[in-house]
Amino acid sequence: MITAFLADDHQMFRQGLRTLLSSTKDIQVIGEASDGQESLRLIEELQPEVAVLDIAMPGLTGIEVARRLARVAPQTKNLILTMHADCFYAVEALKANALGFMLKEESFDMLIDAIRAVAAGNMFVSPTLEKPVLKEFVGLAKQTGGGSGNILTEREREILQLVVEGLTNQEISKKLCISTSTVDTHRKNIMAKLDIHSIAGLVKYAIRHKIVTL
Repeated sequence: MITAFLADDHQMFRQGLRTLLSSTKDIQVIGEASDGQESLRLIEELQPEVAVLDIAMPGLTGIEVARRLARVAPQTKNLILTMHADCFYAVEALKANALGFMLKEESFDMLIDAIRAVAAGNMFVSPTLEKPVLKEFVGLAKQTGGGSGNILTEREREILQLVVEGLTNQEISKKLCISTSTVDTHRKNIMAKLDIHSIAGLVKYAIRHKIVTL
């Protein structure tokens, strides 16, 4: 069961979303809030697996909440759900510890897919923003320079490539014929070696060091 937290300043939208999510078998909403400060406090207290955050909230924006949660609730995965169809917001959200960025105009079924993907540790971006967001990451990677990337072992580079491609731990374990716990250990080692703690950061690193290509 995936535990989720909803943060949105529109009560009707938030309640409707909670009702819809209650109809799924594998997602349980354990809390909600209407402003950024309260969201930060409750998420730190409840430690949900996924926090669904609106950008424009009183007190703190959803992006700032995601950034601060990296310190107080590092196990919580963050999904930004917003009406702002702007690549800038998407990139800023992913740089600020969010794993997902989804537009409110998308379908409810896609939201379920997004929550499940983020809970599994995978990046999710609304289809209309995928290409411009990746293009922006390529630009950021080029600006920060090259390098060999030899700090990673061959196996770690292999796993990093599969992570960036969007495969789950279970899918990687089947592909490489290793256990899921081994995959998880490699992922943690990769992040520790690189001092990178978000999928967005891993994407930038992988592009910069030519571990993956577009």
